[in-house]
Amino acid sequence: MPRFQLIALLELPYHCKNAILCLSDCVIFCLVCRFIQHSMAAGDNSGRPPCLSFSGPGPLGNSQPSNSVFSMPASNGGGVGAAGGRREPRGDGNGVSTGTQPTAQNSLQQPVAAGAAAAGAMASPASNMASTAASNASPAAAPTATPAAASVLVYREPVYNWQATKSTVKERFAFLFNNEVLSDVHFLVGKGMGVQRIPAHRFVLAVGSAVFDAMFNGGMATTSTEIELPDVEPAAFLALLKFLYSDEVQIGPETVMTTLYTAKKYAVPALEAHLPYLNCSCHLKPLTYLLCLENIDKNTGDALAAEGFTDIDLDTLVAVLERDTLGVREVRLFSAAVRWAEAEAHRQQLQPTPENKRKVLGKALTLIRFPLMTIEEFAAGPAQSSILTDREVVSLFLHFTVNPKPHVDFIDRPRCCLRGKECSITRFGQVESRWGYSGTSDRIRFSVNRRIFVVGFGLYGSIHGPTDYQVNIQIIHTDSNTVLGQNDTGFSCDGSANTFRVMFKEPVEILPNVNYTACATLKGPDSHYGTKGMRKVTHESSSTGTKTCFTFCYAAGNNNGTSVEDGQIPEVIFYT
Repeated sequence: MPRFQLIALLELPYHCKNAILCLSDCVIFCLVCRFIQHSMAAGDNSGRPPCLSFSGPGPLGNSQPSNSVFSMPASNGGGVGAAGGRREPRGDGNGVSTGTQPTAQNSLQQPVAAGAAAAGAMASPASNMASTAASNASPAAAPTATPAAASVLVYREPVYNWQATKSTVKERFAFLFNNEVLSDVHFLVGKGMGVQRIPAHRFVLAVGSAVFDAMFNGGMATTSTEIELPDVEPAAFLALLKFLYSDEVQIGPETVMTTLYTAKKYAVPALEAHLPYLNCSCHLKPLTYLLCLENIDKNTGDALAAEGFTDIDLDTLVAVLERDTLGVREVRLFSAAVRWAEAEAHRQQLQPTPENKRKVLGKALTLIRFPLMTIEEFAAGPAQSSILTDREVVSLFLHFTVNPKPHVDFIDRPRCCLRGKECSITRFGQVESRWGYSGTSDRIRFSVNRRIFVVGFGLYGSIHGPTDYQVNIQIIHTDSNTVLGQNDTGFSCDGSANTFRVMFKEPVEILPNVNYTACATLKGPDSHYGTKGMRKVTHESSSTGTKTCFTFCYAAGNNNGTSVEDGQIPEVIFYT
């Protein structure tokens, strides 16, 4: 029988195959034998039956398509393992195989002897054909091949009618995501050693993106079946495809920036809408909005370090730098902004000079909180970058070193990466006057019963009316004498007996049952002070009922008179 006739017979639709079941087993057997003999006579002696062609696993866990009449487009995670086991999808259901499991029932076909009656041929003709071909294909095989020898050739059954198991259009398209089944284009995504070959379907991409529509159907449409995308990260591209195929958003904190870039590049605004903390879209779902805010606050360092960070637009950069809750030091924000400015200058075909970097940064530069840096951080980085003007550099150095501190054009409000409700306790029952200062520190030792983060102190102000104070605040680990947090700053008071907030640059972690020393060194006129101090003060959360208990005691090195009973540092501001 000529090859094309056998192919036509085996590729008949299912209902047509039923019509030929009346053929005897012998006819089927003879047809196969004549086909094999014809092929071998034509010189096809590759050592395996010419109709049995097994495709190896593809680059992303999917099988490559095969031209064999016995093969089929790869199933969801399909492929043949080294031991002849069929790759069974487990877990994701989207074309990525997560494990291999030999399946005797479907994957391993029983050997058929040359003269055996083909009782099961009517139920599974292709299976018996494969087994018979295996026993006759190799010229070097012994004339009486044993069943054991034939069993090493495994026939992978086609996954027929997979569409019937998907009850909705969404399920059927989700099945095709990252799957070789029906794919007609491949993307080589990434660069260097990180390139991934990702299968896709032109129709699905064109429906979801005007850019893809133009790429495949426009006047300059590409006819290539492989498209290189060196400027896109594979994880971000897969997140984009996942959304186009299923409306699902799967974005980790480390891919936020790169996914946003990819969504913008391929004009998928619906995906951009799921990144509200970068697009400031107030109309989005509150839960999604809050989750995205939490992600970028907790993983600011990862987002800044991502390769795609330099590809975001200016509005997105501004939205990030405006946040009060970023969990990263200010000097790292400056470095990331400089990297972005270099890339933006290149996009605008400008030389990456300090002047052009400042130009493309625009408002974003004013959102870097230079006063929150240490003088060492500022001197080693921003002061030498030439992005700041000479006047700005001088004013910031003066801000770090002299009192009273001059005005600067940059925000000096600390960022706090903590969420939840701010809490505070007051350790005095009464306020008196007067408390003097001579350049020495007021100190009080304390411990707590649970882990908290101290963000600042409340301090008393002047008894002589409105005035300004310069102050250095510190928290010291008492046993090791290590400074855990400090800030050289100032505050203005109105002459009342209220307390005035003085904040650390970063939250200071306080562990339970460990001794710490709170210090404040003030320069200014005589102030109010507290009396009737309490050794133990408890704060109870109104929402959860959680109790945070502070215990105070005298601190060594206290040279200005503060004690448990009276003095300064009346208030501790913290988050639980």
